[in-house]
Amino acid sequence: MTYNHEVRIRYADCDMQGVVYNAHYLTFVDDAFDCWLRSLDLAFESVYGWEVMLKKAEITWHLPVKFADQLQIQCGIESWGNTSFKALFEGKVRGESSFTSSVIYVCVDHENYSPIPVPQELHDHLSSS
Repeated sequence: MTYNHEVRIRYADCDMQGVVYNAHYLTFVDDAFDCWLRSLDLAFESVYGWEVMLKKAEITWHLPVKFADQLQIQCGIESWGNTSFKALFEGKVRGESSFTSSVIYVCVDHENYSPIPVPQELHDHLSSS
């Protein structure tokens, strides 16, 4: 894994069972990826003329995450395609794996959202972070 992100779990993130509501995990993954991406450039869309869009996401839960937990999300790239790539995320609390997620992203043109080849600067950034 090449990038680390931390989230403090808020009361609003939890459901009636007292654990993080399942849909919020993708929000945490999206936030971690966005921060990783923006560490290249905060305004990458206008600077480079491309964007990254989610195509497919999968999550496997291992242990519940609860209110006030410090969730550590480790991010990395599993594989590269021509216009897409597969990113992996692992959420941990106190060193124990809470969830894993794999997400396929597609690179698109900022103007019309058509798929484009993975930009070299994106490949280099996500491979070396």
